[in-house]
Amino acid sequence: MEALLKVAFATTDLRRVDQHFGSARAFAVYGVGPEQSTLAEVLQFGGQLQDGNEDKLQAKLEALHGCAAVYCQAVGSSAIRQLLSLGVQPVRVSEGTPVSDLLESLRDELRQGPSAWLAKAIARQTPVSQERFDAMEAEGWTE
Repeated sequence: MEALLKVAFATTDLRRVDQHFGSARAFAVYGVGPEQSTLAEVLQFGGQLQDGNEDKLQAKLEALHGCAAVYCQAVGSSAIRQLLSLGVQPVRVSEGTPVSDLLESLRDELRQGPSAWLAKAIARQTPVSQERFDAMEAEGWTE
């Protein structure tokens, strides 16, 4: 399977989104393509409080490098800014939302045409080829 996206879910049981981003004990990270999704890894963190301590965010931010999105039940404004600066879209969902439903929705969207944020995420994860610029130059494009 060729995954177009890498997405994370804040979860305690790998089945449902039930954690706040800052105090999440674990993230299930999936590779998602139009036809299937596969659990790639589980990132685990010790128990953390929702105490406003921003130092605990750094390890999570580093661990989510390369993810297009992180689904959680809540996320603070500072964490949102930091995630977006890394190219990770925070997505808030209702507590207990099944991961399987979210994965199915992502696969459907990849098949039918991605939303704006998803299209940007795919573009960020697609390597830029020098051949593209060579082809543009051959067509007469100039700066």
